[in-house]
Amino acid sequence: MSQQQRVNDVSIDAIPVDITNTQSGEVEPAEVPEEIRSITRGLAGDQPPTNPLVVLKAARWWYIHGKGGTDPAFQWATEWARHLATDTPSDVEQFDEFLEYLVAVGFADEKAVLR
Repeated sequence: MSQQQRVNDVSIDAIPVDITNTQSGEVEPAEVPEEIRSITRGLAGDQPPTNPLVVLKAARWWYIHGKGGTDPAFQWATEWARHLATDTPSDVEQFDEFLEYLVAVGFADEKAVLR
């Protein structure tokens, strides 16, 4: 490993994990790395990502930096990954909760903008 990692900034890929800010439940849009922001917005859009590994990368970030297993972005990302893996219908109510959460976090002013 050629790069040194600080104790409070650890990663297993190119996206850092801020240990001091894990599962705080307080996510500021400016703190979301651009790659995760892009994947998350894609999950809310008309043509969501179709690679489950990409989706799970976003799920991991939201789990760590959001509300853990109860974070709506984490829950929707894992639901979408399940849909991709099993080709079964996804939970529409969970999708609506995800969109509402993105509005609450500050990704958009209203749900319609995300679609």
